[in-house]
Amino acid sequence: MSEQAQEELTFEQAQAELEQIVARLEQGQASLDDAIALWERGEQLYAFCKQRLDTAQGKVEELARRVEQTRPEQTKTEPAA
Repeated sequence: MSEQAQEELTFEQAQAELEQIVARLEQGQASLDDAIALWERGEQLYAFCKQRLDTAQGKVEELARRVEQTRPEQTKTEPAA
Protein backbone atom coordinates (compact mmCIF):
# COMPACT_ATOMS: atom_id res chain seq x y z
CA MET A 1 0.00 0.00 0.00
CA SER A 2 1.52 3.34 -0.99
CA GLU A 3 2.01 6.08 1.59
CA GLN A 4 -0.46 8.31 -0.21
CA ALA A 5 -3.10 5.58 -0.19
CA GLN A 6 -2.48 5.01 3.52
CA GLU A 7 -2.87 8.72 4.29
CA GLU A 8 -6.21 8.81 2.49
CA LEU A 9 -7.49 5.66 4.21
CA THR A 10 -9.11 5.98 7.61
CA PHE A 11 -8.80 3.32 10.28
CA GLU A 12 -12.50 2.55 9.93
CA GLN A 13 -12.24 2.14 6.15
CA ALA A 14 -9.23 -0.15 6.48
CA GLN A 15 -10.98 -2.22 9.14
CA ALA A 16 -14.12 -2.57 7.01
CA GLU A 17 -12.11 -3.63 3.96
CA LEU A 18 -10.15 -6.11 6.06
CA GLU A 19 -13.39 -7.61 7.39
CA GLN A 20 -14.68 -7.99 3.82
CA ILE A 21 -11.47 -9.74 2.80
CA VAL A 22 -11.70 -12.14 5.72
CA ALA A 23 -15.31 -12.93 4.83
CA ARG A 24 -14.40 -13.61 1.20
CA LEU A 25 -11.52 -15.87 2.19
CA GLU A 26 -13.67 -17.73 4.71
CA GLN A 27 -16.27 -18.42 2.00
CA GLY A 28 -13.57 -20.22 0.04
CA GLN A 29 -14.95 -19.19 -3.34
CA ALA A 30 -11.97 -17.11 -4.53
CA SER A 31 -9.56 -18.60 -7.04
CA LEU A 32 -6.04 -19.32 -5.83
CA ASP A 33 -4.63 -16.18 -7.44
CA ASP A 34 -7.46 -14.05 -6.04
CA ALA A 35 -7.03 -15.59 -2.60
CA ILE A 36 -3.32 -14.79 -2.62
CA ALA A 37 -4.00 -11.20 -3.70
CA LEU A 38 -6.68 -10.85 -1.01
CA TRP A 39 -4.31 -12.28 1.60
CA GLU A 40 -1.58 -9.79 0.62
CA ARG A 41 -4.01 -6.88 0.76
CA GLY A 42 -5.24 -8.14 4.10
CA GLU A 43 -1.69 -8.14 5.47
CA GLN A 44 -1.24 -4.54 4.33
CA LEU A 45 -4.50 -3.48 5.94
CA TYR A 46 -3.68 -5.35 9.14
CA ALA A 47 -0.29 -3.61 9.38
CA PHE A 48 -1.94 -0.24 8.74
CA CYS A 49 -4.60 -0.82 11.41
CA LYS A 50 -2.06 -2.12 13.94
CA GLN A 51 0.15 0.92 13.40
CA ARG A 52 -2.80 3.28 13.87
CA LEU A 53 -3.89 1.47 17.04
CA ASP A 54 -0.35 1.49 18.45
CA THR A 55 -0.12 5.23 17.77
CA ALA A 56 -3.48 5.84 19.42
CA GLN A 57 -2.47 3.76 22.44
CA GLY A 58 0.73 5.78 22.81
CA LYS A 59 -1.24 9.03 22.71
CA VAL A 60 -3.73 7.78 25.31
CA GLU A 61 -0.89 6.69 27.59
CA GLU A 62 0.81 10.08 27.21
CA LEU A 63 -2.44 11.89 28.02
CA ALA A 64 -2.95 9.69 31.07
CA ARG A 65 0.59 10.51 32.26
CA ARG A 66 -0.09 14.24 31.83
CA VAL A 67 -3.29 13.99 33.83
CA GLU A 68 -1.52 12.04 36.56
CA GLN A 69 1.30 14.60 36.72
CA THR A 70 -1.07 17.55 37.04
CA ARG A 71 -3.29 15.90 39.62
CA PRO A 72 -2.70 17.35 43.10
CA GLU A 73 -1.50 14.98 45.78
CA GLN A 74 -4.42 13.54 47.69
CA THR A 75 -3.99 13.51 51.43
CA LYS A 76 -5.17 10.51 53.28
CA THR A 77 -7.55 11.23 56.11
CA GLU A 78 -8.04 8.97 59.04
CA PRO A 79 -11.53 7.53 59.30
CA ALA A 80 -13.58 8.91 62.18
CA ALA A 81 -13.75 6.59 65.14
